[in-house]
Amino acid sequence: MQKKQMQDIAKNNFDFIRVLLAFIVFIGHLGYLSASPTLEFLKHSPVEVGVFAFFIVSGFLIARSYERTSTLKKYVKKRLNRIVPAYLLVVVLCTILLSLVSTVSFSEYFSSPQTLKYLLWNSAFMNFMAPNLPGVFGNGAVNGALWTLKIEMCFYFLVPVLFLFFGKDNKYRNISLVVFYFLSLIYLNYFEMTGKVEISRQIPGALCYFIGGMLVYFNFEKFIKHKNILFIIAILTVWIDLIFKIKLFSPIMISIIVLYVAYSFKFLNNFGKYGDFTYGIYIFHFPIIRVFATLGLFANYNPYFMAFICMLVVVGVGVSSWHLYEKRFL
Repeated sequence: MQKKQMQDIAKNNFDFIRVLLAFIVFIGHLGYLSASPTLEFLKHSPVEVGVFAFFIVSGFLIARSYERTSTLKKYVKKRLNRIVPAYLLVVVLCTILLSLVSTVSFSEYFSSPQTLKYLLWNSAFMNFMAPNLPGVFGNGAVNGALWTLKIEMCFYFLVPVLFLFFGKDNKYRNISLVVFYFLSLIYLNYFEMTGKVEISRQIPGALCYFIGGMLVYFNFEKFIKHKNILFIIAILTVWIDLIFKIKLFSPIMISIIVLYVAYSFKFLNNFGKYGDFTYGIYIFHFPIIRVFATLGLFANYNPYFMAFICMLVVVGVGVSSWHLYEKRFL
């Protein structure tokens, strides 16, 4: 890319977008996990859109990262350093600290095979193999937000394979990505139509959103030139897809909407000057909400006030995770 184009890419609102998406997910989960009738309206927060928008942002930024990194080794190191340390931190802390809210004794908790399984499987990003800890949250999922991280990791390793497939400067790059995009859509729509929504959201189905971000990156100059008209077309297309209840063009159109926001509203460019604590908010919010619910804080006190306190705790943990831990690896 030309120097001016690289400068244009660097001026963006991705820090703001990631915080916004993290709060969309947090609010939606608060509505479900608080078990409070008063907060039930929060379930309408578009959690699924927030999660998939994260994949869009990743597709854009990871394609950029790989293209700008001189060696595969450096690329892998950067990606692992960004995601793995904090991920392992939340797994270890949940394993240890949630013993305090378990209904079983400490001795039974730490001697249980279930505890070891949780630690090992979750450390390997295989959350679905052991989502529970003994006596914790009524044996419900400890951290339901972590399912996206295994997908994110797979996408990190998929990017070099895709580049190998079409080459860094291959004129057929867009065609190749579009083919993968529609293959992903076939998978996504098939399992949604057959009622297997959880399966539809896994790696092949989520890939269309990641590729949406990549396509915008590889066509950035055209995107910036026509972004206003593309934004209008994207809004209309997503609306049409919603009417017909099928995902055909909406993933790429949502990509355009997300990246339009990323490259508009210049007053948001410095949103992340105090740090990138979105990841911490995302990976810690689920168990924190569940602890509040388990302790009866939403039921026994004003739900709105406790929701606010819960938000402050989540933000505080996210900020602390960044400044005290995550940034040391970057």
